[in-house]
Amino acid sequence: MVERNKRFTKWMLAVMLTAMLVFMAACGSDNGNANNATGNANASATPAQSEQPAESPAAASETVYPVKVTDATGTELTFEKAPTKVVSLAPSETEVLYAVGAGNEVAGVDSYSNYPEEAASKPKVGDMTTNIEAVAALNPDLVLASSTMNTDAVEQLRKLNITVLATDPHTYDETIAKIETIGNIMNKNTEAAQVAAHMREVKQQVTDAVKDAPKKLVYLEFSPGWTVGSGTFLDELLTIAGGTNVGAAQAGWYEVSAEEVVKQNPAIILYPDLGEDPNPIVTGITSRPGWEAIDAVKNKQMFEVGNDETARVGPRLADALLQVAKALHPDLVK
Repeated sequence: MVERNKRFTKWMLAVMLTAMLVFMAACGSDNGNANNATGNANASATPAQSEQPAESPAAASETVYPVKVTDATGTELTFEKAPTKVVSLAPSETEVLYAVGAGNEVAGVDSYSNYPEEAASKPKVGDMTTNIEAVAALNPDLVLASSTMNTDAVEQLRKLNITVLATDPHTYDETIAKIETIGNIMNKNTEAAQVAAHMREVKQQVTDAVKDAPKKLVYLEFSPGWTVGSGTFLDELLTIAGGTNVGAAQAGWYEVSAEEVVKQNPAIILYPDLGEDPNPIVTGITSRPGWEAIDAVKNKQMFEVGNDETARVGPRLADALLQVAKALHPDLVK
């Protein structure tokens, strides 16, 4: 029950905070904080970019130091050598580190980092609220963070002169670029290139498979009563997979209009596995007045996708894309 509640709370906090960011941006605010609804005016939608000239990080087998990187907060970082003690404040960053072969360098992780299994044995440094003292005690030479979900922690750690790389990819390709950048910093270019190549291959596989198929009208409810709109990586996944997101008219993550979804009449409904039986999302959908008339409900075209895969901007975003594509076009994507 505790783990299930943590999983649900993680999604709801992410949704509420992202929705706040979108609202504030629309009002012309300079702020956007994922922890306390105040934010970083310099936050960028693009991942950190390496400033090494010549060949790309993924193409080089050995990193040539120093490496200069400008992260999503606009902060320029210089790495004179590969970090040897890295703390991750987000599950996506933990997955990236292990995927590029830097698992031995991981000194600590957040409590939601559950993949791969080896991450569970690492010291924990907090959940949605980072334990700054715990991070500092590990004496890391690099902390990986989300610029939106870990805003307070990033600021506090930098005041302690701890190097923090904060990223915020909004697309599939930006996620790949983040992985390549982290691989370059860690001198794990070959491994990062393999991860990037796999992700690009999956994207191309799906794109080729659905290119001539009619677009499927799809509704995604990732937490009870909440859906995803334009400008998000999940909206992009639906599009790449050959779907049209019924929520795309609105930006960001937001609370659904039950009447609007009925009006749109999606052919397919997707929802994540929340680790509960019955899934509260399904319970909500099947109990809403008028939703029994939606084609996806009538025709039993409601499909579950992996919660962690669809929630993390890391290497398993390729798995999420395949799951979504198979749900939308099972005859075309195997």
